[in-house]
Amino acid sequence: MNLLNYEEVQFPGLGLKFDIDPVAFRIGNFEVYWYGILIAAALVLCIALAIKQAKKYNFPDTLIYDTMLVTIPCAIIGARAYYVIFNWNIYKDNLQSIFDTRAGGLAVYGGVILSLLGLLLMCRIRKIPFTSLVDYCIVYLPLGQAIGRWGNFFNQEAFGTTTTAPWGMWSRSVQSYLARFCPELVALSPVHPTFLYESIADLIIFVILLQVRKKSTHSFETASAYFVLYGAVRFFIEGLRTDSLYIADTGIRASQALSLLLLLFGLFYIAFAHIKNFEKKPFPAKLYVVEESKSEKTDDEEDNEEEAEESDGDAASEDEDESEEEASEDKKSEEKKPEDESDEKSEDEEESEDEDEPEEKDSKDKKAKD
Repeated sequence: MNLLNYEEVQFPGLGLKFDIDPVAFRIGNFEVYWYGILIAAALVLCIALAIKQAKKYNFPDTLIYDTMLVTIPCAIIGARAYYVIFNWNIYKDNLQSIFDTRAGGLAVYGGVILSLLGLLLMCRIRKIPFTSLVDYCIVYLPLGQAIGRWGNFFNQEAFGTTTTAPWGMWSRSVQSYLARFCPELVALSPVHPTFLYESIADLIIFVILLQVRKKSTHSFETASAYFVLYGAVRFFIEGLRTDSLYIADTGIRASQALSLLLLLFGLFYIAFAHIKNFEKKPFPAKLYVVEESKSEKTDDEEDNEEEAEESDGDAASEDEDESEEEASEDKKSEEKKPEDESDEKSEDEEESEDEDEPEEKDSKDKKAKD
């Protein structure tokens, strides 16, 4: 790493200092930023948890990969489009810079909105219940946001106004930004580390949504709980930030207005869902066919292995029986062999006796003649 890119970040009230570099490592002239690494790590963790918990909630795990294939590009495009739309004066004279995301400029709400629209289209095409899909997957969104927000710390961006709180943050980048864009603020003063506020709040929301999803019996209730909780948190934090996007020249912060709308929508829907008793819709059976075939295949393989082991055992026992029979036959033949030899011997003795009898008879006849 080039040490010249290091920047000292201070928390004066806490007596803490950190030397940070927004670039994690370099491959030649290509720079890999901590922001990208953190987002990738958050994505991997969320997918792993979603797959691990899928069986518990009877969610087709293969659908998780389809969801990621839709949401990842939608999130990037939507986040960039949201930022460009509310900063059109910066990009209208240089359209090529719209595609230069490495220079910064992504908005969470834009990614969330386009991802939901992309999933809605996918569910309509594949005839999958959109509300059931979102209720399961949206739980992991605040976890990813909590991790991704630390990219703002490494980039020294998305901070708040000046503060006297002991956890106030200061750096040269903060001072330069305040002096340029917020002349009404004292540039040497520490600012609210709003990235830290939202990261902690997102972790809390993640834990709450886990419980909501576990106990919820109404369609789209978990997603609505996210809108309420994150909407409230973002409405408060957005009011502290110094880099907010505004709706034209109205002076209204775009993300703050959207947060309020999501908060009200979530509350209204939860109440309405309980009144009308909107039940959760099951997933079509075809999504479980692949899983069942895999499990059946595994059972068949186990049966084949057991049969193979049994056949090997039978063959081994047959070989043992054959060897025992051969051994017994050899033993019998050995026992029989002496008997045969004795029988042969007795036969030879009888023949010799028969030969002696004529000789004795001839001798008697000779004596009689004499």
